[in-house]
Amino acid sequence: MNDTPATQEALPAQPLPVAAAAVNGSSERRDYRPGYEIVAERILEYIAEARMVAGDRLPTEIDLAQTLNTSRAVVREAVKILSALGRVRAHKGRGLFVADDEGMLITSRWGGFFRPVDIDHVLMLFEFRRVQEMAAGSLAATRATPSELRTIEVAMQQCRHGFVHGQVDVFNQADDDFHAAVTAASHNTFLASAVRDARRLQRQSSAIGIHDTLGENTGFAVEEHEAIYRAIRDGRPEEAAEATAAHLDRTLEDYRREIQRRLFG
Repeated sequence: MNDTPATQEALPAQPLPVAAAAVNGSSERRDYRPGYEIVAERILEYIAEARMVAGDRLPTEIDLAQTLNTSRAVVREAVKILSALGRVRAHKGRGLFVADDEGMLITSRWGGFFRPVDIDHVLMLFEFRRVQEMAAGSLAATRATPSELRTIEVAMQQCRHGFVHGQVDVFNQADDDFHAAVTAASHNTFLASAVRDARRLQRQSSAIGIHDTLGENTGFAVEEHEAIYRAIRDGRPEEAAEATAAHLDRTLEDYRREIQRRLFG
């Protein structure tokens, strides 16, 4: 592990590129790229060009902002995305570091493609999740052990607890735990890996403030989780798949509405 501050020479000082815009107005909104997304890519380029490895220290947010000719607020949002992807870790009082998370693998595979505010990209990601998690839920209904069923149930109950008590972090963590527990109960390593990777990408949208509050739709998610759990517990694979599909379809609509609100007002 290298705790010495990284030099800034490898990161060229230049203004951020202007967001791509098409000729017609409708395409212009579709091609818009937020500054934090561009900064996140520049930071990844820096990590690659500087041949940094897990544990290496990155420049501070202030230094990155000065070098990239942008604001610290934009750098902070970019760091949130990279943290959600597992590419960097922020240690309070110590600084930013290149992470050794397995999310580094999916960043190289999909991270440069996925745009968390692009409705089409979010739609494709949920289509992918729908296929994988329906299969995982169906298999879990025929393969889950008593211990695995208990893990799913506890995560479901924690989701409800977080919602009832207005604890966003508790709900979000329990939500992750719930979906991970269901895929683990499928006893299919490939499905578990695919779902984990897709949810990592989805966290980019969460990291920029989508689903950072609890409301009526969160209550729907709690009930949907319970429907999935009961179908798995009772050994009903078709119902487990259908309940999973309903949950993801409704969640996608939440994301779609929020992204449209942010881009178009």
